[in-house]
Amino acid sequence: MSNISILIIEDEGVVAHDIARRLKKLGYDVAGIKSSSDQALNFLAIHTPDLILCDIMIDGDLDGIEVAEKVYEDKPIPLIFLTALSDRGTLDRAKKVLPYGYIVKPFDNHDLLTAIELALYKHSQELEKYSISIERINKICHEDLTEREFEMLEDIVKGLTNKQISETRFISISTVKYHIGKLLEKMEVSNRADALHKIIHLLSGQL
Repeated sequence: MSNISILIIEDEGVVAHDIARRLKKLGYDVAGIKSSSDQALNFLAIHTPDLILCDIMIDGDLDGIEVAEKVYEDKPIPLIFLTALSDRGTLDRAKKVLPYGYIVKPFDNHDLLTAIELALYKHSQELEKYSISIERINKICHEDLTEREFEMLEDIVKGLTNKQISETRFISISTVKYHIGKLLEKMEVSNRADALHKIIHLLSGQL
């Protein structure tokens, strides 16, 4: 999966599948749908999506805010709260987790797209504070990247989807997928998010 993948944490099945349908229509991949805190945390212990949409009131021992706290302890994944609750107490608890966005139900596709793009942009700005060069990235690759593959990496850091990369680079989506596939192979990771986390570890001195 080389496009931007989004995990949905939502305990209302109809709502979750509607969100999944909307995401696919907007050009994103759905990493999975989880209805409880246990399911979500078990999934995230193994997988690393690019972004999480998380309802606050979910099944399980933890609510969505507590799940977000657990996620941020382990992985720097952008998370957007998606909820029907908008009372002051809930907002105050949610703000303390420092989410990348907050959408109140009901919402339309524009609300969803705007929140996702802003979250990905904010995350990309955080990544861009690091000095990313092809020479540094090659240190964590089993084979040196080509200039085109490094361009793909720069676009991934910016949070661009395959379609957006295709449009800005004036190349076909199949070509984008090919180069991203080679990039991930050389970095020895399986998806975009793992590539970004590997870069963060490298540039923060953890690798």
